[in-house]
Amino acid sequence: MLEYILRITPALIEGLDTTLSVFFLTLVFSIPLGVLVAIGRLSNIKPLVGILKLYIWIMRGTPLLLQIVVIFFGLPIVGITFDRFPAAILAFVLNYAAYFAEIFRGGIESIDKGQYDAAKVLGFTPAKTYQRIILPQMVKIVLPSVANEVITLIKDTSLVYVVGLGELLRAGKIASNRDASLVPLIMVGVFYLALTAILTVAFQKLEKRYSYYQ
Repeated sequence: MLEYILRITPALIEGLDTTLSVFFLTLVFSIPLGVLVAIGRLSNIKPLVGILKLYIWIMRGTPLLLQIVVIFFGLPIVGITFDRFPAAILAFVLNYAAYFAEIFRGGIESIDKGQYDAAKVLGFTPAKTYQRIILPQMVKIVLPSVANEVITLIKDTSLVYVVGLGELLRAGKIASNRDASLVPLIMVGVFYLALTAILTVAFQKLEKRYSYYQ
C-alpha cells in the first residue's frame, strides 16, 4: 500500500499545483475587483450601478461551470479566444468577484453613516475615509462570509477539468479508474481536508487580528 501511495503521489502533487494556482490567482484578482464593484454599486452613478447589478445577477445566477464553458468554447465564436488556463482564471475571477462584491457591499452598508460625517469633519478625502476607516471595519464584519467563499473556492477549482486542465481531483480520478482503487480518491480527500484546515486556521487568526474593531 505504501509503495502504491508513493507511486501515485507525484501525479497528485502535479494536480495540486494546478489547483493551488487557480485558487491563489482567483483570490489575488477577485478580491480587489470585488471591492471596486462593491464601491461602484454604492455610488450615485446610476448607469454604473445598473451595469454592475446586471453583472452580479448574471455571475450569481448562472453556474460557474457554464461560465467556464462559455468563455472557453463560446467566445471563440465571436473571435475572442483564450488558452485553457487563462479562460479558467477569467471565469473564476469574474464569478467570485461578484460574490465578494455583494459580501463587501453588505459590510460597508452596515457601518454607521456618522463615521463618514466624522471623517469629513476631520478633513479626510473619500479615498482616505475608505482606506483608513471604512475598509478595516468592513474586513472585520465580512471575514466569516469571505472565509466560507474561500473554502468553497478551493473545492470549486475541480471544475477546471471541463477545459482539460489536470487539477487535483482529475488526477485522482485518472489514477482511481486506471488502478480500480479508491485509494487515490481518499488521498485527494485528505489533500482537500488539509487545505481547508489551513485556511480555517488562517481566517481564525485574521478574525483575532481584527477583533479590536468590536
